[in-house]
Amino acid sequence: MTASLDLLVLGNAIVDVMARTDEAFLVREGVHKGAMQLIDEARAEHLFGVMGPATVISGGSGANTAVGAALLGARAGFVGKVRDDELGRLFAHDLNATGVRFDVAPAGEGPATARCFILVTPDGERTMNTYLGACQGLSASDVDEETVRSARHVYLEGYLWDPPAAKEAFRKAAKIAHGAGNKVALTLSDAFCVDRYRDEFLGLIRDGSLDILFANIHELKSLYQTADADTALAALRAEKGLLGVVTRSEDGALVVSGDETKSVPASPVREVVDTTGAGDLFAAGFLAGLARGLDHADCARLGAVAAAEIISHLGARPQGDLKALAAQAGLKV
Repeated sequence: MTASLDLLVLGNAIVDVMARTDEAFLVREGVHKGAMQLIDEARAEHLFGVMGPATVISGGSGANTAVGAALLGARAGFVGKVRDDELGRLFAHDLNATGVRFDVAPAGEGPATARCFILVTPDGERTMNTYLGACQGLSASDVDEETVRSARHVYLEGYLWDPPAAKEAFRKAAKIAHGAGNKVALTLSDAFCVDRYRDEFLGLIRDGSLDILFANIHELKSLYQTADADTALAALRAEKGLLGVVTRSEDGALVVSGDETKSVPASPVREVVDTTGAGDLFAAGFLAGLARGLDHADCARLGAVAAAEIISHLGARPQGDLKALAAQAGLKV
C-alpha cells in the first residue's frame, strides 16, 4: 500500500494553559520543577484560580509533534480523545488548521477536554500539571486499521501510558503498523513517567514492539536506573534492532544504532524563553526528515532546528517558518 501518511501520532489531546511564575510559587504550591504531575479536577480548578494571567494554546506532547511535522511538509495524522466542548472544538480546529488529520469522534459525555497547566519560570523551565479528563477515554476502538496501515511511522507519547485503555490502543496500532511493514516509535516523555512504567517500556523495547526510541538523557538514565549518562547510552546500544534518539539540551543530540553513534550539535538560539515542547519539536523534525529520506544525522539536525525555534518563544506550537529555518540550515524538506 502506498502510504497516505508519513506520520500517525497517538497521544493525549490536551489544551495548554500557560502562565509565567517564579520559584516561590512552585514551592508554595508543592509542585516539582521541570516535571509533569497528574492532577484531578479539583486541583485543576485550584491552580487555574491562583496561577495568574494565562494564555490558552492547543498542546499535548504528541499533537505538538504532529503539528511540527506537518509544518515541515510531512503528511501527519493524530489519534486522541477530546470532549465535545469548547476546548475540544478549539483543539480540533487548531490541528486541522495546520494540516494535521484529526477525525477521532469526540466524547459526547463524561470528563471535560484535558488541559495542562504550564508554569514557566524566569530560566525558561516549564513545570506541568495535567488534568487528563477526556484523554482517558481513548480506546482501541478509536484506532482505525486502514489509517494505521497507511502511515509509514506510528509514534506514541509515553504520557499515553497513564490511561489503561490507551495502552491497548497503542498495542493495537503497533501490531497493525508492523503487519503493514511500517515503523513504530515511542517517546519516553518524562523521567517521572519512566519511573511509573519502566518495566513496561523496557518490555516494549525488548519484545520488538518498537523500532525507534526518543528520550532526553535524563529519561534514558531513569530507564536504565543509572546516574551515569555513558552507562545509560551503553545499555541503549545493547538493545537489538532499536534506533535510539537522545537529546541533551544545549549539548545537542545523539543518534544511537548498535555500535554506531552520531553526535549532532544543538542549533543556536538567541534566548531561551520557554522549553515547553522542545522534545516534541525535535521528534517532529527527526520524523519529518525520515519522511524526506534524510540520513539520521540530518534528521537530528532538522530536529535541532525545530527545537531551537520552539524554545525561543512562549508555547509549544511553532511561530516561525520551520521550512525556511531548515533551508537556512542547509536542510531540504
